[in-house]
Amino acid sequence: MSDHPVIKWNEAGEEKTARWRSESGTPPPKRVVIADDLMTADTAYRLACEGTALLWRGDFQNARQLLQAMTRRANQKPRERKNKASTPNGHARNPRFALPHLNPLPLAGEEANESLREPHLNEAFHLHRLAQSQRTRTLGMLLLPFNTDHSIPLRRAPDVRQACTEAYGAGTEPYIASLRGLQGIIGAYEWRKNGVEIPALGARIHPHYGVFAPIRSEYIRLVNDAPLPELTATQSVAFDIGTGTGVLAAVLARRGIKRIVATDQDPRALNCARENLTQLGLAAQVDVVQADLFPEGRAALIVCNPPWLPARPSSPLEHAIFDPESRMLRGFLIGLTAHLEAGGEGWLILSDLAEHLGLRTRTELLAAIGAAGLKVLGKIDVKPHHPRVSDTSDPLHAARAAELTSLWRLTAKGTT
Repeated sequence: MSDHPVIKWNEAGEEKTARWRSESGTPPPKRVVIADDLMTADTAYRLACEGTALLWRGDFQNARQLLQAMTRRANQKPRERKNKASTPNGHARNPRFALPHLNPLPLAGEEANESLREPHLNEAFHLHRLAQSQRTRTLGMLLLPFNTDHSIPLRRAPDVRQACTEAYGAGTEPYIASLRGLQGIIGAYEWRKNGVEIPALGARIHPHYGVFAPIRSEYIRLVNDAPLPELTATQSVAFDIGTGTGVLAAVLARRGIKRIVATDQDPRALNCARENLTQLGLAAQVDVVQADLFPEGRAALIVCNPPWLPARPSSPLEHAIFDPESRMLRGFLIGLTAHLEAGGEGWLILSDLAEHLGLRTRTELLAAIGAAGLKVLGKIDVKPHHPRVSDTSDPLHAARAAELTSLWRLTAKGTT
C-alpha cells in the first residue's frame, strides 16, 4: 500500500497515522475526530457537513445505525430539515441541529428543486450530479479502522475479510476507510456470489468489485437478437471492445461465433471476464486480452458498448457510466474501419439518454460516424424497462422516460 496516502489524527494526546483507502480517489480528510457510541446523529451530521471526519471507536452496529441516521438527514428536503429543527414559533428545538449554513447539501438540493419546476434537463443533470457528489462526500466522513488482514477491530464487527480481499487483494498493513465504502464492497461481494441472471444466456454472470454489473438487460437482448452479418458465416471472428464482465462476448459465443477477442484496460474487468467465460464453458472460444480499445487484426463483427454519458466520472467506479468528451465512443468510431474485414459490421450499443439531457446531439453523433469513414446500415431500438423509467421522483425522470437504447449497425463507406 505504499502508493496510498496517509491519514493523520490525534488520539488521547498522541499523533497517529495510517494508510488511507478510498476507491473513489478522495484524498484523506484533513480534520479527524474520534467518535464513539455517545455521539448523536445531529452532531455527526453537522461535523461531516463541515468536512470533519469521524474515526469510529465504538460498537460497529452502532456505527451502521449512525450512518443510516445521517443518510436520512441527507435525504431530507431542505424545508423538511428546517421545519424539523424549529418549533412553530420559529425557535430552534436543538441548536446543534439548526445550522443549515454549515450543510452544503441543502443549497444544492434547493437549487435543483427550483430549477426542476420548469425543467431544463441539462442544468438539472449537472445540479443532480453536484448534489450527489456533496451527499457522497458527507456520508463518506464516517471512518473505520482495518487491520492488515482486513478485519475490523471493533465490537460486533462482521467478518469482511473475504469481501475486502476480493476487492483490494491481500492486505499488507493496517488502514482507514469509510463505512460507506465498506458497504459498497459488501454489496459487490453479494453480487459476485449470487450473480446476475442473463436470460439470453440462460445463466448467471458474476460481476467483480469495480466492474459494471449487466443489470440493464435490454442492451444484451439487442446483441442477442440482431441478425449477424453475412460475413460471419465464412469468417467467424468477432471483437468485443470494453468487455467488462464478458457478457457480450459470451452472448456472441453462444450465437455460434467461433473466435472472439474480448478487450479491456482494467485488470479487474479482465479477471472478471475470464472467470465468467470459464464458468460458462466458453473460455476456448474467447480470448480476453488487455488493450486500449482494439486488439490486433480484423474481424467480421466488432461490438462496443461504451459509457453512455459524455461527462466526467467522479470516481473510478463511474468510468463504466461516464465517458469524458465521448473519448471511448470517438475512439471506437475512428478505429473501426481499420479493424473491420471488408463487408463486416460494427455494432455500437448506445442509449440516447445523453441526447435527452442535452449532453450530446444526434447531429453530433452522426457527424462523428461520418467523419470516421462509416455509414449506418440500420438501427434497432428498444425501450428500457429499469425501475427509474417510472420513478417520477427522479430529477431526471423526463429524460429517462423518453430514453431508447439502440444498436447501430455500422460499416465502412464504400462497402456494399
